[in-house]
Amino acid sequence: MKYLLLAIITLSAFAKAYTQEISAQTKTIDFKQVTASLSLDFDTNSVLGKVTTTFTALQDVNQVVMDGKAMQLVDKTPTFAISATDTTIVFNGTFKAGVTYKATFDYSVQPTQAAYFVNNNGSEQFWTQGQGKYTSHWLPSIDDMNDKIIFDFKVTGHNRHTVIANGVAEKTLKDYNVLISEFDMEKPIASYLLALVVGNYDVKTATASSGVPLEYYYYPEDSLQVEATYRYSKKVFDFLERKIGVPFPFKVYKQVPVKDFLYAGMENASCTIFSDDFMVDVIGFTDRNYVNVNAHELAHQWFGDLVTETKSEHHWLQEGFATYYALLAEREIFGEDYFYFKLFETAEQLRALSDQGKGQKLVASGGSSLTYYQKGAWAIHILRERVGVNTFDLAVQNYLKKYAYKNVTTEDFMTEVEALATVDLTDFKKNWLYQSAFQAEDALQSLKKSEFMQQYFRLQSGREAPLSNKFTQLMDAIASGNDYLGQEAVYQAAQESINATLPVFKQAISSDNVFIRQAVATSLENVPQSLATDFYKLLKDDSYVTREQAMIKLWVYHQQRNDPASQRKVLDMMDEQFGFQDGNLRTLWLALSLATPEYKPSQSFGRYQELISYTQQEQPYQLRQNAFNYLRQLGSFEKESLQSLIEASVHHVWRFRESARKLLKEQIKNPKNLSVVKELTSSLTEKEIAYLKRIEVL
Repeated sequence: MKYLLLAIITLSAFAKAYTQEISAQTKTIDFKQVTASLSLDFDTNSVLGKVTTTFTALQDVNQVVMDGKAMQLVDKTPTFAISATDTTIVFNGTFKAGVTYKATFDYSVQPTQAAYFVNNNGSEQFWTQGQGKYTSHWLPSIDDMNDKIIFDFKVTGHNRHTVIANGVAEKTLKDYNVLISEFDMEKPIASYLLALVVGNYDVKTATASSGVPLEYYYYPEDSLQVEATYRYSKKVFDFLERKIGVPFPFKVYKQVPVKDFLYAGMENASCTIFSDDFMVDVIGFTDRNYVNVNAHELAHQWFGDLVTETKSEHHWLQEGFATYYALLAEREIFGEDYFYFKLFETAEQLRALSDQGKGQKLVASGGSSLTYYQKGAWAIHILRERVGVNTFDLAVQNYLKKYAYKNVTTEDFMTEVEALATVDLTDFKKNWLYQSAFQAEDALQSLKKSEFMQQYFRLQSGREAPLSNKFTQLMDAIASGNDYLGQEAVYQAAQESINATLPVFKQAISSDNVFIRQAVATSLENVPQSLATDFYKLLKDDSYVTREQAMIKLWVYHQQRNDPASQRKVLDMMDEQFGFQDGNLRTLWLALSLATPEYKPSQSFGRYQELISYTQQEQPYQLRQNAFNYLRQLGSFEKESLQSLIEASVHHVWRFRESARKLLKEQIKNPKNLSVVKELTSSLTEKEIAYLKRIEVL
């Protein structure tokens, strides 16, 4: 379905667990401000800093604690002692209620998580990801999100890099040509919303209708992808600010792509970080655009950054609202049919889970991403319909203004809604907030308010009907040019004999709608002889997903017919195409060309070396994963790719790491590969050697 790939990526990538609860110290100490002067050592992967923090004692205490993981400390405050444990920075002294204190100290740390030094195609890059309670791995701070603090950064050096962080930036060149980058936040935020990125970037700027500066960062080599990647960014910003009815909470808004990010995106206050996999050209925009992630993380600036949950059981107040308001923004861009179909897709997921007895309460800790994001969005949608759009919007405005820069519970929000609503919301709260089962009937009735969804349900109901009874309906659905009706018609036709449905597929391939054409490429397991000529058109379609499917299926079609000349024709047509950032077209092309002995044999070694080069550490993990998978299918691992596979087995992105470990264990079953791995020991890192020992290779 339209943007289905993006939906899957987004859902899995957003599976970020908040397990934070309120700490006891929040009742006794209020941290007001943290000012940090930082520098990065790329040789040792270390963060070096001087921190000055201001805090007020709410009660008489003898000890104050900041969170700081595995930090080396230099005490700089003479009035009370400062020491470090494995997980904290401890101030010992006599702290009187109502008195404000200041502490200054130097520290250094080699972060094991939450801050990452990466090799980006030979260029140094550093980025942070403090989601939940992890900022304390690189900066002394407070893990408890209930203690909101004003943070200011000063980053020294890195003249050849761009430094990006929360807040308004000012850069100055000091003595000895040292660059000082300063960032002023002004407003208090939870520590997990801090961001710091250092790397090789250019920036394009815009200004929101309200006057907020918008900064769109990109790698210099991606300059031709900026328009497609950041398309609609200003429109989304203006829409959300207008729809929410509360001014953007901060003085600037930045968006920064980084290599090997852990998720799709992260809503750091005033500075969203997102995966550079979403940097796309005009063709890539069709299937893997940044619009949904863009809108979701921007909505979080209000729902999560401005008002923040007190603890994890109220996590839907952040993720449900960000998901729903992102969908409202997308409706402005992609239309009503998109809006309702996205709701329908998630309703089907939630209903299926609920039918299996695996549904979850919305207001509860330990929920899945499907619960907090999608069920949360559905609850908001139903509530909005129950009380009326105007009432709902006003309640949201009251809620955001009342609790600005504070922490909230579900009851805080519902109190604001009930103060304005003219209907009883007792059943809503019972069924949607505190009931584990998904309210599928409520969702269905809401969806039926869309005339388009009524059409879709009528078409969908014919899935089991004989082709003779629905042939005209399928043809009409494709002729309509509607993304979803047309795709549904193609999917139903794919279940029938090709001889009977050939006119359906011919019409679909001739459609002006790229998603209907894509449905042909993805739904047919094999290329029918009667459609072989038509399939060649799909090799040049405005979709990298469609091109990929057409390439592999045409290659297999000709292989089955022992037609190497036609296989070479397909390869010639698809040479020089890279596809998405993960090289979906190029890596597939390399694998197919290597599996075609007659194809330019004098160049085969060079193609093999190119495929191996995509496994190396400086490449994005998505590209590496594709290259590893094709080397596996070719049965062609050797020293260089095995060493890359070992490094991937200790990578910080867990999904990539786990797939690499599985593949490594498979490869070392081959005695030849096992011998190569053992020979590599002297060139491996301590972390890599430790892993090989753990799996008893060494």
